[in-house]
Amino acid sequence: MKKYKVGYTQGVYDMFHIGHLRLLNRAKEQCETLIVGVNADRLVEAYKHKTPVIGEAERQEIVSNIKAVDRCVIADTLDKVKIWEQLHFDAIFIGDDWKGNERWARTEEELRPYGAEVVYLPHTPGISSTELRVEKGDRVGE
Repeated sequence: MKKYKVGYTQGVYDMFHIGHLRLLNRAKEQCETLIVGVNADRLVEAYKHKTPVIGEAERQEIVSNIKAVDRCVIADTLDKVKIWEQLHFDAIFIGDDWKGNERWARTEEELRPYGAEVVYLPHTPGISSTELRVEKGDRVGE
């Protein structure tokens, strides 16, 4: 039996890559049901100040078709308590590159009364969508 009944993770998943796949697979190894939140375009624009290369509907379709993913939702907030109130997850999974980060330490405290744990999974070094991203005006042939 898996450690958690319902697990949750959330991200932009713009230009889906091997680091995303590894995190989702590792999360699924620890829970019976894995729900993945794909950040809404509007949310990404608000906190990252950039527009995703791939729109939210297409990113949701990609993530929904990953074998490890049981359910995929569009996430319109970064507030994990609000998300817990909707989904009632037992664990939220995040890359271990966030361990010790003030925001995630606060998230651990905020989720504790709900019995939800923050689980840090190995981050795939040397790869991120931000590093892979090519600005629209910089594409070859444009």
